[in-house]
Amino acid sequence: MEYYHLAELVHRRAEQYGSKTALKYRDNENNKWHKISWEDFSERVMFTAKAMAEFGIQVQENIGIYSQNMAECLFTDFGAYANRAVTVPMYATNSPAQIEYIINDANISIIFVGEQLQYNNVFIVQRESKILKRIIIFDPKVKLNPEDKTSVYFQDFLCLGENAHAESTVKIRINEITPDDIATIIYTSGTTGESKGVVLQHSCFLEVFRIHDIRLPLVNDKDVSMCFLPLTHIFEKAWSCYCLHKGVTIAINQDPKMIQKTLLEVQPTLMCNVPRFWEKAYVGVQDKIASSPKFMQKIFRDAIETGRRYNLEYKNENKKPPVGLSLKFNLYNKTVYTLLKRVLGLEKGRLFPTAGAPLAANVDEFLQSVNIPIVVGYGLSETSATVCFYPEKHFIIGSIGTIMPGLEVKIDETNNEILVKGKTVTSGYYNKPEENQKAFTKDGFFRTGDAGRLEGNVLFFTERIKDLYKTSNGKYIAPQVIEGLMTSDKYIQQIAVIGDQRKFVSALIVPDFEQLKLYAGRKHISYSLVEELVCNSDIIRMYESRIEEHQKDLASYEKIKKFVLLYSPFTMESRELTDTLKLRRPVILENYKKEIEEIYKE
Repeated sequence: MEYYHLAELVHRRAEQYGSKTALKYRDNENNKWHKISWEDFSERVMFTAKAMAEFGIQVQENIGIYSQNMAECLFTDFGAYANRAVTVPMYATNSPAQIEYIINDANISIIFVGEQLQYNNVFIVQRESKILKRIIIFDPKVKLNPEDKTSVYFQDFLCLGENAHAESTVKIRINEITPDDIATIIYTSGTTGESKGVVLQHSCFLEVFRIHDIRLPLVNDKDVSMCFLPLTHIFEKAWSCYCLHKGVTIAINQDPKMIQKTLLEVQPTLMCNVPRFWEKAYVGVQDKIASSPKFMQKIFRDAIETGRRYNLEYKNENKKPPVGLSLKFNLYNKTVYTLLKRVLGLEKGRLFPTAGAPLAANVDEFLQSVNIPIVVGYGLSETSATVCFYPEKHFIIGSIGTIMPGLEVKIDETNNEILVKGKTVTSGYYNKPEENQKAFTKDGFFRTGDAGRLEGNVLFFTERIKDLYKTSNGKYIAPQVIEGLMTSDKYIQQIAVIGDQRKFVSALIVPDFEQLKLYAGRKHISYSLVEELVCNSDIIRMYESRIEEHQKDLASYEKIKKFVLLYSPFTMESRELTDTLKLRRPVILENYKKEIEEIYKE
């Protein structure tokens, strides 16, 4: 297959696929899906590119995109690439302060925004900014601030490029693009410090295409991928680019809260996602099983065990299963597994990559058992997403897969840090020379900040190095490992493990209040407010029992000895979560200082 840089990609595929559907998006006002053909996609990208040229956007200028997932995000991305400009995506949930930081750091004078919330936030920034000059608005329903005299709606913006000069400028720029041009700058969510802009060149994406073609021959132009994660997230961004490279139709989910509905409507064959999505699906299925009649529970559990043996003990090991097991599996595959996948909207699923955090082994095993084609992997913004993922066969539950071709991975002997080198690795952080010095070894390997181990070509994730705790007894604790054991529990929504320089491990736990209220009802536990519920002695005993069950295989010094049930969740607004929903541990430690000190009071 020929590999085209991002400025050419959409137009080349339009020549190949013409009227075939490239994108689908949902109009939530009339509950209809609209299709955009490859020809239309190419045309809209070119309209956007010409308008940008006429607007005065320069080669390698940084352009902001602050929006939820919309087709216009892709038009803007590829229109910018055609001008050799650089896109700087921002999460739709970013606060004005976060937006201001990125605008100042990347020197962004023009920003594209999605809906009213994003417009309002950016306008707050623009009024005080000496850098940001113009706002371009995707949603025509956005109401402008009465003081706003410079913003323009996207449809009006497109009209600017209707001239031969703009078209000529774009064509010249497309021809002059080089693989070393910067394509995008992805700002990290900053779990422990200041957000950094990860510079990714066109060459990074060309290599992403090449190495994924080697590892994913099954992906083809008959597939439909659900675009659910934010396009700001490198996982979704790189995956969507790869899907376009393969001629896959992309269905854009604009509202994350609508995902269950859109999955049922679209029935995608592909979707990348994070473990939390699958953990919720797992909890839902377990609840369904537990509430079924006894004879049905027996059938469900036998179906899961049959699938586990067939898929993991035989198929994954490339062994021929016994005839009886095959017959039983085929029966369940046409009944129980199909019914389950149909309810989730995953009946046509062929490949569901998951990364971004560790996936609990019991959830992974369950999904494999019921024939949901989950593929666990690992990557970072700095590596253009994928470093490794499960092979089709011989994958190991608990690992994060086999190393991608073209990448070198080794483990630092001093602290077990995962080190990566290859063409998909960032050239460095934007405007951060000191950080770049720290980020790379002398022989050019990128320091991931993650601890792990290699067994042959198979990589295992241990912990974020900065997250490792050392108790006052000198024992090292990996909080993410402990948290991963707990998050598949239906009564636990969020958990933060505490223990640095403490005598024992403790935790702050946010219950799943929907499940907890159901439990309280079954046990006839009366309460007026959730604040009363989390302090109830019967509830606390229930959590003690469940936590002990989950951590029975941990060493004594790793086990949670005490915990506090919180009555409000960790949120992005309180800065306790990043935009990718990772814990900001220093913020949590500060916000819950009183509760933590109470745990360790003599």
